[in-house]
Amino acid sequence: MKLLSTTLFALSVILSPVAARAEAPTKNVVEIAAGNKDFSTLVAAVKAAGLAETLSSKGPFTIFAPTNEAFAKLPAGTVEDLLKPENKAKLTAILTYHVVAGKVMAADVKAGKVKTVNGAEATIATEGGVTNEKAKVVKTDIVGTNGVIHVIDTVILPPAK
Repeated sequence: MKLLSTTLFALSVILSPVAARAEAPTKNVVEIAAGNKDFSTLVAAVKAAGLAETLSSKGPFTIFAPTNEAFAKLPAGTVEDLLKPENKAKLTAILTYHVVAGKVMAADVKAGKVKTVNGAEATIATEGGVTNEKAKVVKTDIVGTNGVIHVIDTVILPPAK
């Protein structure tokens, strides 16, 4: 019995650093998105807007990340038009409307208004699932070294100024 408990203790000491490393994020939010084919449109937009470096910085950021399917819901030609250099300001405004300063995990989400990096407020609802404006949160808590990603099913557009 003593041999078994000694062996289990030794294994726990050996494996605990491995388990801790496996849980700690090793990529920032941009690297996570870039490594997921479902975010290829978002990554292209972030690069076109010149936001990749900013969103790779220390943060923390909470990103409501639309999937490729979410971008596909926009009217035909919208994404291609937004990616043009002359539309960089509009693209930046849209993308920063998907970002909140700070790291907000799903368990900490509360209904109400939240100020986005864009400067405009977005409305978070929690009845029947979490939504940001009309975008449904379909996956939560993808944790990076500088924040967290919550996947949404619709691109949200900031209010007109």
